[in-house]
Amino acid sequence: MYVRCISRLFSAMAGPRPVVMSGPSGAGKSTLLKKLLKEFDGVFGFSVSHTTRNPRPGEENGKDYHYVTRAVMQKSIANGEFIESAEFSGNMYGTSKAAVQAVQARNLICVLDVDMQGVKNIKRTDLNPLYVSVQPPSMDVLEKRLRDRKTESEESLQKRLHAANVDMEKSKEPGLFDVVIINDDVAVAYEKLKEALLPEIQKVKVSNKA
Repeated sequence: MYVRCISRLFSAMAGPRPVVMSGPSGAGKSTLLKKLLKEFDGVFGFSVSHTTRNPRPGEENGKDYHYVTRAVMQKSIANGEFIESAEFSGNMYGTSKAAVQAVQARNLICVLDVDMQGVKNIKRTDLNPLYVSVQPPSMDVLEKRLRDRKTESEESLQKRLHAANVDMEKSKEPGLFDVVIINDDVAVAYEKLKEALLPEIQKVKVSNKA
């Protein structure tokens, strides 16, 4: 019932094709997304996810995430208000229908930043996005990036590394992603991302001029 309800929701909605971005923490998704939103102002809209984790230094509620309590998020999920949700390291994450609708209503390409579980949940809907996986060049590079952040306890870091290893393997599954980007060089990775999204970008630009 839940998946069918979501399917009806999105098949009834008109708007640009959304983009689902996925990849392990530290792969560089946020960096690429920020560059994308800066260069193509008025084309992309970032779907702000919900989470029960505490904000990191510099993060803003409603901009980086919607920070909510576990009780609030569980109730919203039970009410069918989320497209996808998952739990990692004791914290819940998810994308609400309202977050996607708010972006599409403005004739923008909605960008969803989700984990692998979220990707598979969205595959069961009629959202029909472009699926993009951003991966680190190696586990060693990823571990260095995460340690340099100095935002994780050793236990949390090890959990992230384990999840990343699984993520990297699953990203190789045929047909799961339309584009897989190995983020060894940010400039090169960004150009590959732009190339993949250019057809949808052009559609929005033409539509906005009409």
